[in-house]
Amino acid sequence: MSTNKPVKNAKSTGEVGKTAIQVVERMMNLLDALAEQEESSSLKNLAEQTSLHPSTAHRILNDMVACRLVERGDGGTYRLGLKLLELGNLVKARLSVREAAQVPMRTLHKLTGETVNLSVRQGDEIVYIDRAYSERSGMQVVRAIGGRAPLHLTSVGKLFLSSDDPSQVRAYVTRTGLSGHTRNSITDLAKLETALNQVRKEGNARDDEELELGVSCLAAAILDDTGKLVAGLSLSSPTDRMQADWLKALQDTALQISKGMGYKPKSSDPGSTT
Repeated sequence: MSTNKPVKNAKSTGEVGKTAIQVVERMMNLLDALAEQEESSSLKNLAEQTSLHPSTAHRILNDMVACRLVERGDGGTYRLGLKLLELGNLVKARLSVREAAQVPMRTLHKLTGETVNLSVRQGDEIVYIDRAYSERSGMQVVRAIGGRAPLHLTSVGKLFLSSDDPSQVRAYVTRTGLSGHTRNSITDLAKLETALNQVRKEGNARDDEELELGVSCLAAAILDDTGKLVAGLSLSSPTDRMQADWLKALQDTALQISKGMGYKPKSSDPGSTT
């Protein structure tokens, strides 16, 4: 005599999984619909936008209200909840420019065979936070990770200075005295302002043996999701090996890293295909 008893109303694992995925898809569709609205939206409107039955949309919205993904507004309307803002800020805080840059930097280094540096600004200096480097560079000085250099003597530093207003640039000059390292170093305000205007015009920056004799650098900006300059990507090479066509590759790489930071390219951006 068999002891197996039939299980009533049992659902297979596949059916349960399919239902769960369907609920998540509907939830995401509702969130997308709410994101398109500048103000709160009615249940009827949301149901129409997502092709859901009003009772289904209402049930899912109530579940999202319970976990603060959605908030109820006046008159039975709905809007995006503060939980999304909290999660968004958490994701943004965890985005690391160094992590976003590592693979693109290695690709650029493989293409050019030259040193690729990732730098950020700290006060009146840039700090090197990562690099892709090989022994064949032939440069006398390779800036170690954690190394520093004055803003006005580096290509990345000029990017940051070009984003300052004139009064901030003058204050920088007063604080630092624009001391030079080589005969090519910029050591007076007028020349610095001319160089920064050129950076703003061209959208990239150069160091023509200003930090180290025999070494030239090109730099392109890395932007975050708000369009703010957060880091600079530079390509360093002995001056006699620097090639003009590397600039586009550098700009394309910087744009790729910026996208990894949440930046949405504009048609005017160097390297943008939008």
